[in-house]
Amino acid sequence: MELNAEQQFKDIQNNLATVRQRIVDACKKAGRDPASVRLLPVTKTVPAERLRIAYAAGCHEMGENKIQEAREKSEVLSDLNIKWAVIGHLQTNKAKYLARFANEFQALDSLKVAEELDKRLQNEGRAIDVYVQVNSSGEASKFGLPPEEVCAFVQKLPSYSSLRIKGLMTLAIFSSDHDRVRECFVKMREIQAMLRQEAPAGLSFDELSMGMSGDYELAIEEGATVVRVGQAIFGKRPLPDSHYWPGMG
Repeated sequence: MELNAEQQFKDIQNNLATVRQRIVDACKKAGRDPASVRLLPVTKTVPAERLRIAYAAGCHEMGENKIQEAREKSEVLSDLNIKWAVIGHLQTNKAKYLARFANEFQALDSLKVAEELDKRLQNEGRAIDVYVQVNSSGEASKFGLPPEEVCAFVQKLPSYSSLRIKGLMTLAIFSSDHDRVRECFVKMREIQAMLRQEAPAGLSFDELSMGMSGDYELAIEEGATVVRVGQAIFGKRPLPDSHYWPGMG
Protein backbone atom coordinates (compact mmCIF):
# COMPACT_ATOMS: atom_id res chain seq x y z
CA MET A 1 0.00 0.00 0.00
CA GLU A 2 1.29 3.44 -0.99
CA LEU A 3 2.19 5.64 1.95
CA ASN A 4 0.15 8.80 2.06
CA ALA A 5 1.83 12.08 1.20
CA GLU A 6 2.12 13.21 4.82
CA GLN A 7 3.88 10.01 5.84
CA GLN A 8 6.18 10.16 2.81
CA PHE A 9 7.06 13.74 3.73
CA LYS A 10 7.93 12.72 7.30
CA ASP A 11 9.97 9.72 6.16
CA ILE A 12 12.03 11.74 3.68
CA GLN A 13 12.49 14.57 6.18
CA ASN A 14 13.69 12.11 8.85
CA ASN A 15 16.00 10.32 6.42
CA LEU A 16 17.47 13.64 5.27
CA ALA A 17 18.09 14.66 8.87
CA THR A 18 19.83 11.33 9.56
CA VAL A 19 22.07 11.58 6.49
CA ARG A 20 22.95 15.20 7.26
CA GLN A 21 23.85 14.30 10.84
CA ARG A 22 26.05 11.45 9.62
CA ILE A 23 27.78 13.92 7.28
CA VAL A 24 28.40 16.24 10.24
CA ASP A 25 29.76 13.34 12.33
CA ALA A 26 32.04 12.15 9.50
CA CYS A 27 33.36 15.69 9.04
CA LYS A 28 34.09 16.04 12.76
CA LYS A 29 35.94 12.72 12.71
CA ALA A 30 38.03 13.95 9.77
CA GLY A 31 38.60 17.41 11.27
CA ARG A 32 36.61 19.06 8.47
CA ASP A 33 33.98 21.78 8.37
CA PRO A 34 30.56 20.16 7.66
CA ALA A 35 29.76 23.14 5.42
CA SER A 36 32.47 21.88 3.04
CA VAL A 37 30.37 18.84 2.05
CA ARG A 38 27.32 19.15 -0.21
CA LEU A 39 24.60 16.51 -0.16
CA LEU A 40 23.25 15.66 -3.61
CA PRO A 41 20.07 13.56 -3.29
CA VAL A 42 19.99 10.93 -6.06
CA THR A 43 16.47 10.57 -7.37
CA LYS A 44 16.80 7.86 -10.04
CA THR A 45 13.66 5.67 -10.26
CA VAL A 46 11.82 7.91 -7.74
CA PRO A 47 8.52 9.07 -9.32
CA ALA A 48 8.00 12.77 -9.96
CA GLU A 49 5.06 13.02 -7.53
CA ARG A 50 7.31 11.72 -4.75
CA LEU A 51 9.99 14.24 -5.72
CA ARG A 52 7.44 17.02 -5.24
CA ILE A 53 7.07 15.77 -1.66
CA ALA A 54 10.87 15.52 -1.34
CA TYR A 55 11.23 19.13 -2.48
CA ALA A 56 8.84 20.23 0.27
CA ALA A 57 10.93 18.17 2.73
CA GLY A 58 14.11 20.02 1.76
CA CYS A 59 15.56 18.35 -1.38
CA HIS A 60 16.21 21.27 -3.70
CA GLU A 61 18.99 19.60 -5.69
CA MET A 62 18.42 16.30 -7.45
CA GLY A 63 20.79 13.97 -9.26
CA GLU A 64 19.69 11.68 -12.09
CA ASN A 65 21.63 8.99 -13.94
CA LYS A 66 19.63 8.81 -17.15
CA ILE A 67 19.15 11.90 -19.28
CA GLN A 68 15.68 10.85 -20.47
CA GLU A 69 14.42 10.34 -16.92
CA ALA A 70 15.98 13.62 -15.81
CA ARG A 71 14.49 15.51 -18.73
CA GLU A 72 10.98 14.18 -18.12
CA LYS A 73 11.09 14.96 -14.41
CA SER A 74 12.49 18.45 -15.00
CA GLU A 75 9.53 19.18 -17.26
CA VAL A 76 6.90 17.78 -14.87
CA LEU A 77 8.46 19.66 -11.94
CA SER A 78 9.32 22.85 -13.83
CA ASP A 79 7.27 24.94 -11.38
CA LEU A 80 9.78 24.08 -8.62
CA ASN A 81 13.21 25.69 -8.34
CA ILE A 82 15.15 22.41 -8.53
CA LYS A 83 18.83 22.32 -9.46
CA TRP A 84 19.29 19.25 -11.66
CA ALA A 85 22.55 17.33 -11.83
CA VAL A 86 23.09 14.64 -14.45
CA ILE A 87 25.47 12.14 -12.85
CA GLY A 88 25.40 9.31 -15.39
CA HIS A 89 27.02 8.60 -18.75
CA LEU A 90 25.91 10.90 -21.57
CA GLN A 91 25.73 9.95 -25.24
CA THR A 92 26.73 12.70 -27.65
CA ASN A 93 23.28 12.76 -29.27
CA LYS A 94 21.63 13.47 -25.90
CA ALA A 95 23.77 16.54 -25.10
CA LYS A 96 21.14 18.86 -26.59
CA TYR A 97 18.64 17.76 -23.93
CA LEU A 98 21.05 18.19 -21.04
CA ALA A 99 21.99 21.69 -22.26
CA ARG A 100 18.40 22.86 -21.86
CA PHE A 101 17.75 22.11 -18.22
CA ALA A 102 20.73 20.75 -16.23
CA ASN A 103 22.69 22.90 -13.80
CA GLU A 104 25.49 20.38 -13.45
CA PHE A 105 27.02 17.44 -15.33
CA GLN A 106 29.19 15.10 -13.27
CA ALA A 107 30.20 12.46 -15.80
CA LEU A 108 32.42 14.05 -18.45
CA ASP A 109 34.91 11.53 -19.82
CA SER A 110 34.96 12.24 -23.55
CA LEU A 111 36.14 15.17 -25.69
CA LYS A 112 33.37 14.40 -28.20
CA VAL A 113 30.80 14.92 -25.45
CA ALA A 114 32.62 18.05 -24.24
CA GLU A 115 32.55 19.52 -27.75
CA GLU A 116 28.90 18.71 -28.40
CA LEU A 117 27.73 19.84 -24.96
CA ASP A 118 29.67 23.11 -25.27
CA LYS A 119 28.12 23.77 -28.69
CA ARG A 120 24.61 23.05 -27.42
CA LEU A 121 25.09 25.21 -24.31
CA GLN A 122 26.33 28.11 -26.45
CA ASN A 123 23.18 27.77 -28.57
CA GLU A 124 21.13 27.98 -25.36
CA GLY A 125 23.18 30.89 -24.02
CA ARG A 126 24.03 28.89 -20.90
CA ALA A 127 27.01 27.50 -19.02
CA ILE A 128 26.99 24.68 -16.46
CA ASP A 129 29.23 23.20 -13.79
CA VAL A 130 31.07 20.09 -14.95
CA TYR A 131 33.01 17.33 -13.19
CA VAL A 132 35.43 14.99 -14.95
CA GLN A 133 34.60 11.33 -14.26
CA VAL A 134 37.48 9.04 -13.30
CA ASN A 135 37.36 5.25 -13.21
CA SER A 136 39.18 4.94 -9.90
CA SER A 137 38.43 1.23 -9.46
CA GLY A 138 39.66 0.11 -12.88
CA GLU A 139 36.51 -1.95 -13.43
CA ALA A 140 35.66 -2.56 -17.10
CA SER A 141 31.94 -2.11 -16.37
CA LYS A 142 32.39 1.50 -15.24
CA PHE A 143 32.60 4.68 -17.26
CA GLY A 144 35.24 7.32 -16.57
CA LEU A 145 38.79 8.06 -17.61
CA PRO A 146 41.64 5.85 -16.43
CA PRO A 147 43.58 7.84 -13.79
CA GLU A 148 46.69 8.05 -15.99
CA GLU A 149 44.72 9.78 -18.78
CA VAL A 150 43.10 12.51 -16.68
CA CYS A 151 45.89 15.07 -16.89
CA ALA A 152 46.14 15.00 -20.70
CA PHE A 153 42.34 15.14 -21.00
CA VAL A 154 42.08 18.16 -18.72
CA GLN A 155 44.63 20.11 -20.78
CA LYS A 156 42.13 20.22 -23.66
CA LEU A 157 39.13 21.47 -21.68
CA PRO A 158 39.78 25.25 -21.79
CA SER A 159 38.56 25.12 -25.43
CA TYR A 160 35.01 24.60 -24.18
CA SER A 161 34.04 27.88 -22.53
CA SER A 162 30.49 26.86 -21.55
CA LEU A 163 31.81 24.05 -19.37
CA ARG A 164 32.75 25.40 -15.94
CA ILE A 165 35.15 22.72 -14.74
CA LYS A 166 34.71 22.31 -10.98
CA GLY A 167 36.31 19.01 -10.04
CA LEU A 168 36.31 15.23 -10.33
CA MET A 169 33.72 12.48 -9.86
CA THR A 170 34.05 8.75 -9.28
CA LEU A 171 32.17 5.62 -8.29
CA ALA A 172 34.25 3.53 -5.92
CA ILE A 173 34.36 -0.25 -6.14
CA PHE A 174 31.23 -1.83 -4.68
CA SER A 175 32.72 -3.93 -1.91
CA SER A 176 32.26 -4.71 1.78
CA ASP A 177 36.05 -4.37 2.11
CA HIS A 178 36.46 -0.79 3.31
CA ASP A 179 40.16 -0.78 2.49
CA ARG A 180 39.44 -1.44 -1.19
CA VAL A 181 36.77 1.27 -1.25
CA ARG A 182 39.08 3.73 0.51
CA GLU A 183 41.82 3.08 -2.08
CA CYS A 184 39.53 4.53 -4.76
CA PHE A 185 38.94 7.68 -2.75
CA VAL A 186 42.63 8.11 -1.90
CA LYS A 187 43.49 7.80 -5.59
CA MET A 188 41.02 10.59 -6.37
CA ARG A 189 42.56 12.83 -3.74
CA GLU A 190 45.99 12.23 -5.28
CA ILE A 191 44.73 13.07 -8.78
CA GLN A 192 43.10 16.21 -7.41
CA ALA A 193 46.38 17.31 -5.80
CA MET A 194 48.23 16.77 -9.09
CA LEU A 195 45.65 18.71 -11.11
CA ARG A 196 45.76 21.63 -8.71
CA GLN A 197 49.43 21.97 -9.72
CA GLU A 198 49.20 21.09 -13.41
CA ALA A 199 45.73 22.00 -14.71
CA PRO A 200 45.36 24.95 -17.09
CA ALA A 201 44.43 28.34 -15.65
CA GLY A 202 40.70 28.89 -15.25
CA LEU A 203 39.86 25.29 -14.39
CA SER A 204 39.06 24.45 -10.78
CA PHE A 205 39.53 21.07 -9.16
CA ASP A 206 38.37 22.00 -5.68
CA GLU A 207 35.38 19.65 -5.84
CA LEU A 208 35.48 15.87 -5.36
CA SER A 209 32.15 14.11 -5.95
CA MET A 210 32.50 10.66 -4.41
CA GLY A 211 30.63 8.50 -1.96
CA MET A 212 27.10 7.09 -2.11
CA SER A 213 24.64 5.66 0.42
CA GLY A 214 26.94 2.80 1.45
CA ASP A 215 30.28 4.61 1.60
CA TYR A 216 29.84 8.38 1.87
CA GLU A 217 31.36 8.59 5.34
CA LEU A 218 34.56 6.95 4.08
CA ALA A 219 34.54 9.35 1.13
CA ILE A 220 34.26 12.35 3.46
CA GLU A 221 37.25 11.11 5.44
CA GLU A 222 39.23 11.17 2.19
CA GLY A 223 38.15 14.62 1.03
CA ALA A 224 34.75 14.35 -0.71
CA THR A 225 33.03 17.71 -1.15
CA VAL A 226 29.89 16.23 -2.78
CA VAL A 227 28.23 12.98 -1.69
CA ARG A 228 25.54 11.41 -3.87
CA VAL A 229 22.95 9.73 -1.68
CA GLY A 230 19.78 8.04 -2.91
CA GLN A 231 18.60 4.96 -1.06
CA ALA A 232 19.42 6.32 2.40
CA ILE A 233 16.96 9.14 1.66
CA PHE A 234 14.31 7.49 -0.51
CA GLY A 235 14.54 3.86 0.58
CA LYS A 236 15.51 0.78 -1.37
CA ARG A 237 14.59 0.57 -5.03
CA PRO A 238 12.13 -2.15 -6.11
CA LEU A 239 14.87 -4.01 -8.02
CA PRO A 240 18.68 -4.07 -7.79
CA ASP A 241 20.68 -1.42 -9.67
CA SER A 242 21.78 -4.03 -12.20
CA HIS A 243 18.20 -4.23 -13.45
CA TYR A 244 18.07 -0.50 -14.26
CA TRP A 245 21.71 0.01 -15.21
CA PRO A 246 23.52 -3.11 -16.47
CA GLY A 247 27.12 -3.08 -15.31
CA MET A 248 26.40 -1.00 -12.20
CA GLY A 249 26.21 -4.03 -9.88
